[in-house]
Amino acid sequence: MAYNWQQQVKPKGGFYSETKVYFDGSHYIAIPHTERPFKPRKKSIEKINSVQDKWPQLIELSAEEAAESPFPYIEISAPANEADALIGVENTDSPHNMYQITENLSKKELFEQFYSEYINERRSERRKKIIEAMLPYFDDRTDAENYVDSNMARKRRNLICRRVRMVRKANLADFNYFVTLTFDDKKHTEDSFKKQLKTCFRNMCYRKNWKYMGVWERSPGKRRLHFHGLFNIPENAEVGEFQEVTDYSTNQHAMQTINQNTYFAERFGRNDFKVLDKRLLGESLGYLMKYLEKTGEKIVYSKGLPQFFISDIMENDVVCTIGQEDKKLLLFDDFKCWDEGVNVGTVSAETIAQLRKSN
Repeated sequence: MAYNWQQQVKPKGGFYSETKVYFDGSHYIAIPHTERPFKPRKKSIEKINSVQDKWPQLIELSAEEAAESPFPYIEISAPANEADALIGVENTDSPHNMYQITENLSKKELFEQFYSEYINERRSERRKKIIEAMLPYFDDRTDAENYVDSNMARKRRNLICRRVRMVRKANLADFNYFVTLTFDDKKHTEDSFKKQLKTCFRNMCYRKNWKYMGVWERSPGKRRLHFHGLFNIPENAEVGEFQEVTDYSTNQHAMQTINQNTYFAERFGRNDFKVLDKRLLGESLGYLMKYLEKTGEKIVYSKGLPQFFISDIMENDVVCTIGQEDKKLLLFDDFKCWDEGVNVGTVSAETIAQLRKSN
């Protein structure tokens, strides 16, 4: 790898090779390189077709056996013919509402459907409703509860990982704007608004080197579609002009002044470009995070937003080990970055830009 400075030889002493370094908002943290000793084994997926698989069993049960069946008798009546058996029979009195199941599904896929259905419920209430919905697919309640609890724990772990990934990307991206764009039904339909806005962002990233991350959401009252995002807009890469616009906020019930961009106002409608500082960046990240759990929305990323940069770390640049089992390294604020025997320089935005990146 070629650099514009004179190559320097690593000083004698211990060092950590090929570490992944991220910024947590206050300090740089390094994760030393390790190798996974084995590949995770692929698990077979158990497919079920609740109605089709259970009908023969239900038809053969006696009255006493049916009373102990995981399918309550009042929820399923015998099909009039074979065709009805294949698609199921709707019973509006059933809390499980098991009908029109025409293809094999895994238990995980069924869990995901019910989890999305009850995403806005409180966690304890959500758990109860998912267990009741999944109960017919298990032999007893204990199995259903264990399955739901393990999958809810999985969803929680995944949520934490998504949050960590988002924060690490944001702290390395040097975002300078928090942007809100509001759907205008006089200019677009919701579908065209999302499609054309995505295309616009993609063109800005390709032509003007913009970077962004954001989420779609709806306002609590009118359910109007919005896009909230953090943007890195390089100097002299802006489009349109910025104008201060004063209007009335229906949420705050007061007059407010927004920094509106004429380019997006003409094409998409109302928008607000807030200049970010360190405090506002933390508040903006918190604002985006709540939609990961509250609505199940996914964060939208542009290309080129890494979590880590790769650097060799000298032992004398390490403050101490931290984390579980002391597997991470807390670095001094002025540590040196090395790449393939070359001293790239003291850590800074310019130095990080020269280093390899990783996700």
